[in-house]
Amino acid sequence: MDATDRRKLARRALDGYVSGPAAPREATARALARIGHAGTVALVEGISDQIAVETAATCRGRDLEAERVVVVPIGGAHAIGRFLAEAGPLRAGVRLAGLCDLREAEIFRRGLAAADVFVCVDDLEDELIRAVGAAEVEALFDSQGDLGSFRSLQAQPAWRGREPKAQMRRFLGSGSRRKLRYARLLVEAAVARDVLPHPLDGLLTAVCPPGSPPVRR
Repeated sequence: MDATDRRKLARRALDGYVSGPAAPREATARALARIGHAGTVALVEGISDQIAVETAATCRGRDLEAERVVVVPIGGAHAIGRFLAEAGPLRAGVRLAGLCDLREAEIFRRGLAAADVFVCVDDLEDELIRAVGAAEVEALFDSQGDLGSFRSLQAQPAWRGREPKAQMRRFLGSGSRRKLRYARLLVEAAVARDVLPHPLDGLLTAVCPPGSPPVRR
């Protein structure tokens, strides 16, 4: 697979999402512009988490926009106070929920008070890698033309001999836009195998309750 093919695959995986240096601010601003008519607001730490939640919903036949659910990447757990201040008083009846890493759980719980907060053991990438399995993650790397780069990381002295899942987590976090691209791909693989990680499944169930029929526009 040549560089042109890899770029096409990357663009397809990121279709509909912002990327680049200003992406965190722009993604938050876009979400803020939509919460005025929301029935549920789900706060997540970053764009990769937003992609994961929205991809999981789509894979399960849900239309978050039609169901008045807005997923907001706030730019890190410590930004939760600033986000809530910028959002202003939410309409009465708007439900809040959150998805975060274990080390940020207390910050999210304080900020969201009685709202549902779903916690990943390390982070969402770790949850997805464990759910999908190392062999399938390698197959995804291969399908995207990234297996050679992953092998190079595995050969580095700092990572040689480490657990494959730890190597994969590092690989996802080290490349330009890689974490964002694989958020969609890993969730699609997890849903196809019915192994969506519990925190992500819990958040999706909270914002799209099983008793409510999927809404499509």
